[in-house]
Amino acid sequence: MTPEFHRIRRLPPYVFEEVNRLKAKLRAQGVDIIDFGMGNPDMPTPQHIVDKLCETARDPKAGRYATSKGIPGLRKAMAGYYDKRFGVKLNPDTEVIATLGSKEGFANLAQALTAPGDTVICPNPAYPIHAYGFIMAGGVIRHVPALSPEEYLSGIDRAIKHSAPPPSVLILSYPSNPTAQWVDLDFYKEAVRLAKKHDLLILSDVAYSEIYFDDNPPPSVLQVEGAKDISVEINSLSKTYAMAGWRVGMVVGNARICAALARVKSYLDYGAYIPIQVAAAAALNGPQDCVDEIRAIYKSRRDVLVSSMKRAGWDIPSPPASMFAWAKVPEQYKDAGSMLFSKLLIEEAGVAVAPGIGFGEYGEGYVRIGLVENEQRIRQAARNVKKFLDQSGQILSRVRDLETEGV
Repeated sequence: MTPEFHRIRRLPPYVFEEVNRLKAKLRAQGVDIIDFGMGNPDMPTPQHIVDKLCETARDPKAGRYATSKGIPGLRKAMAGYYDKRFGVKLNPDTEVIATLGSKEGFANLAQALTAPGDTVICPNPAYPIHAYGFIMAGGVIRHVPALSPEEYLSGIDRAIKHSAPPPSVLILSYPSNPTAQWVDLDFYKEAVRLAKKHDLLILSDVAYSEIYFDDNPPPSVLQVEGAKDISVEINSLSKTYAMAGWRVGMVVGNARICAALARVKSYLDYGAYIPIQVAAAAALNGPQDCVDEIRAIYKSRRDVLVSSMKRAGWDIPSPPASMFAWAKVPEQYKDAGSMLFSKLLIEEAGVAVAPGIGFGEYGEGYVRIGLVENEQRIRQAARNVKKFLDQSGQILSRVRDLETEGV
């Protein structure tokens, strides 16, 4: 029998796949699923961005290879965005790399920076690529509980003291996927101080930097004096401009780290289709009222979700940022755990969420809810949830009976 491939052996079964299979099965049976499970924007990409794509695609030379680090116009636009949004000056030639979405950028950063056995400090719960990008690259993850930014920050020193070999990379991710929390500049100042003290590189994922609901926008770690000495930031156009399927992201900051990423990418890809890159530059350089409109849609959905679920009997904390809510499993299903709760919620209520255990062991007892359905569908979901919670005794009794029968 052929043994399983080495890198695949290092990856656990993809937790979300079990929920996705159940979702697909029910849909095939004609069940209407209200799907909050995946952070997949449902709104259209702003028209002026689509128009630029179409215009550029008509150029006979548009189908030629681009460059692996991104065309100069896009890198210049990305540097301009950081200047306008954060007041951070970047050299587009040495401190900006255009990536095929933030996920690819993060995974290839892990390949560029990691030697076998290197230790990486990672928040838990976290978006899976934060840990598994490094695991696939041969690294070892030191998980630090991160149900709040304060908990994560306070746990970093302890993790460093108890890690052998000493960690080489510190991962930050705010606004957070999945917890939806964000941090102020003081958090980043302390993180940079700790990183410099312990000779760590910082990788900061800010893919949700433009999806916030309070008056003060989330900051960048690169705003901290001296942060660029040791830090890069991974960003994305996916949620900001509803361009998830376009796959446009960026890694910006420390020139040495950017050069390492550029070298890895030079062996792997030639960059995105040129019209996509030109359209992405138009998004960053053009009018930003579309970003305000997208943000307002998420805010309205957030408010409807929180209020309607509260009436249904499920208290969901109001997220200050991101396109997600992070909620404890309702008390009636607390002992069931996040996976069983999520499966029962799909089967009995036609509502899909992401089980918290899929984001790490400290995500157990929670679920992530994506703001990716319209307000009418959110209200319908809440009505379904109310019935589901009201019938929890009967539902859990059926589950116990099936377990007893060995089904």
